[in-house]
Amino acid sequence: MNFFHITFSVSLILWNIITFALFGIDKRKAKANKWRVDESTLIVCAFLMGGIGAFLGMKVFRHKTRHLKFRFLIPLAAVLNMVAATVFWLYT
Repeated sequence: MNFFHITFSVSLILWNIITFALFGIDKRKAKANKWRVDESTLIVCAFLMGGIGAFLGMKVFRHKTRHLKFRFLIPLAAVLNMVAATVFWLYT
């Protein structure tokens, strides 16, 4: 394991925690009828290597589970993120 692997792994974990938290924050704001996180922001965060956090956020907070685009795009982002991370680990 080299410096790049460690940096990538730590960054990936932190970004997924942030993305997970965004889903929780948005759920809490939705319940309180306050300002919300844009749907596009949630989806972009998922595709920018936060797919696992987004997927877990949807499941844990039961948030955005009825929206068809989230039911399709978030799992897709998670799978693409896992493939990208695996390729990075194997070929660097």
